[in-house]
Amino acid sequence: MLAWVAFWIVVAVVSFAIAMFAIRSRGVHPALVLAALDTFGLAVASYLSVVELQGGVPVCGPISGCVEVAQSQYSRIAGVPVAVFGVGLSIVLLVAALGWWRTGDRRLLALHYGLSLVGVTFEGYFMFLQVFVIDAVCIWCAMYGISLVLRFVIALLVWLRRDRVPAEAGW
Repeated sequence: MLAWVAFWIVVAVVSFAIAMFAIRSRGVHPALVLAALDTFGLAVASYLSVVELQGGVPVCGPISGCVEVAQSQYSRIAGVPVAVFGVGLSIVLLVAALGWWRTGDRRLLALHYGLSLVGVTFEGYFMFLQVFVIDAVCIWCAMYGISLVLRFVIALLVWLRRDRVPAEAGW
């Protein structure tokens, strides 16, 4: 399991580096980077939601852990699969990112940042449960979690720089 944790840390660092390069080169608006990550998160959460709502378990290929996590008591909140909440969060974040890109309204960046923080907090708790309580890690959940952490970090960095960039630049 430690090898998978190391692998996903490397994936996150490389993804973050690519995103930061795209933003710093001024060729890509940060909202578009956030929207791409939101779309990825939406796809992963949608897959997990559809599978779980149909009563199945996600396919993990040669990697184990998805079945254990999907069948654990922690995979649902009030009978609703956790992934459904991920779909809702990803949709709101995607709309906020695209709205910020189109209008330049920094309140939408603040919304993205704040909701990402809520999502990362829950993701930290869910990852703790997977590693220390369930004793299995779902690769799909880990991918969603990494995308959520990246979304949060990018929104945080852009939010911290917001006063250094003219409002006319759109961010």
